Amino acid sequence: MGVNLKNKFTILGCGSSLGAPWITGYKGNLKNNLKNIRTRCCAHIKYKNLSILIDTSPDIKNQIQKNKIKDIDAVMYTHEHADQTVGIFELRPFFWKNKKKISIFGSKRTIRLIRQKYNFCFKQNSGYKPIMTSNIFKKKFSIKKKNNKLNIIGIELQHGMIKANGFVFEKVAYLSDCNHIPKKSLKYLYNLKYLIIDCLRKKPHPSHFNFSEAVDLAKKFRAKKTILTNLHVDLDYETLRRKLPQNIIPAYDGLSFNF
Repeated sequence: MGVNLKNKFTILGCGSSLGAPWITGYKGNLKNNLKNIRTRCCAHIKYKNLSILIDTSPDIKNQIQKNKIKDIDAVMYTHEHADQTVGIFELRPFFWKNKKKISIFGSKRTIRLIRQKYNFCFKQNSGYKPIMTSNIFKKKFSIKKKNNKLNIIGIELQHGMIKANGFVFEKVAYLSDCNHIPKKSLKYLYNLKYLIIDCLRKKPHPSHFNFSEAVDLAKKFRAKKTILTNLHVDLDYETLRRKLPQNIIPAYDGLSFNF
């Protein structure tokens, strides 16, 4: 019973944009292991009475049900790509249940593009009520509910051709989509308790860290525990476990920790 009172971070999905296996059944180098069944990148923060999503993946409905998440107060978006946003409309039942709009947070660019693409979530449309309010975050912002408040730092990341964001709070950092960390963001990433970082595949990629880059950064930042996410079909869970030092682990769907 005590566990429920603790602040908890859950990786809802740790797969790359197609998940694993792919829709065609292709699974690359992945062996038969439940930890190799990966839905798209998404995470959940339970902080006191706050329930916050990071991104709304295409698999969000199953992710929320599987992890028995009963409410959503807010969503923080890393960026506007489809694998991070298309599940947005699935949140409508939370609006109906609570009769309260869900607050979303993102950079100026991300909010502009999400509002443009999913305008029915924000404006009255063909009899559908808007279910969300949008907030452009400053670098330091907070999400509140009653007397509780989570302070967050939104750091800038490079994700191929676009800028994305990572989030740092309570000695935890979540950097799911990036291939470069600008100098101004580095100072927030040292000596954390948990670092969750993009690690797409073995070969280099134009918009994601590959395995060797992610491991080098893990060693540089010296978090107590580093968790590799956004895993493609060439990175098998058990193979990674054997290869990695104890303080660096591959993610799997449903992995959670208290903070």
